[in-house]
Amino acid sequence: MAECAIALGSNLGDSLDILEKTLKILDQSPEITVKSCSHWYRTIAIGPPQPDYLNGCAILKTNLVPEKLLQTLLKIEQQFGRIRREKWGPRTLDLDLLLYEDLILNTDNLQIPHPPMTGRAFVLVPLAEIAPNWIHPVTQKAIIQLLDGVDCSGVSLYQTSEN
Repeated sequence: MAECAIALGSNLGDSLDILEKTLKILDQSPEITVKSCSHWYRTIAIGPPQPDYLNGCAILKTNLVPEKLLQTLLKIEQQFGRIRREKWGPRTLDLDLLLYEDLILNTDNLQIPHPPMTGRAFVLVPLAEIAPNWIHPVTQKAIIQLLDGVDCSGVSLYQTSEN
């Protein structure tokens, strides 16, 4: 089974419930196992005025090839009412395939590693929590090293009853 990393985010509806249900759906998928999940982080939204995001990352094990995994992620987004309108607009659910083993892939529909991830604290903070030593296949730096190069001031641990 291949190991991959995904980012999860939501800023519309009951974001915590949406994100936790998403993890359950993924883990119940026959060809996906959720190996680990970060804590949730509150993040100041990028773009037009909108609510803060809840963000996190998960490590998955899967038998799906990257393109099929992406299709699965997009279907889950749609289950939660995701409509792709604005690039930086609010959303009920945003799922991004960040890393897939050490694969570098560039097609019309999918780029791995996810291109903007190296500059996004809302991705690197939770990813460093669960995969600090994963080497980014393009930069050849560990996730924890990439985190050192970004401003994390807009990212804070989201307090739940479990943490």
